[in-house]
Amino acid sequence: MKLTKLAASALAVASIVFSAGIASAQTAGTNGTNANYIGAGVAAGATSGGQGNDGAQFGGNIQGRYAMPNAPVSLRGSVLYGGDAAAIMPIVTYDAPIARNTNLYFGGGYSFVTDEGQKTPLGNQNSPVVTLGIESEVSNNVIAYGDTKWGIDAYRNSDADAVSFQAGLGYRF
Repeated sequence: MKLTKLAASALAVASIVFSAGIASAQTAGTNGTNANYIGAGVAAGATSGGQGNDGAQFGGNIQGRYAMPNAPVSLRGSVLYGGDAAAIMPIVTYDAPIARNTNLYFGGGYSFVTDEGQKTPLGNQNSPVVTLGIESEVSNNVIAYGDTKWGIDAYRNSDADAVSFQAGLGYRF
């Protein structure tokens, strides 16, 4: 079952990679954004593991991005909080420019739950994470971002996956 989920995840990420390559080829002349930023906003869990202490959770997020120079890759950090614990995620993403000062990004990482078994917006146990999002520099030094995170097998005592939606504003540094 887990092998099937990982294979499906790999296929989903591969299709996004190839789509992003096509999209970037079609949008030659767009320059996206290379902004490094730290931001905060809301996080909304959309799933439940079906057990006692794992219902969908609303909370907040703190996210940051460090763009690697001369490469379409970024290192990101995300903290989703709300409920009884927080999910801390280091993530690596591929960034595809889709418009002026705007990127589509996708990638993967790992979610570390500060108190396993306690609910967060992205499940209640450590798990691999896949993310897909968009970011745009909306004014001088202000970045708006939104993304979806998918935690694979993110609930204790359950095979359920977790999905969370985030949105926020960041300060470019």
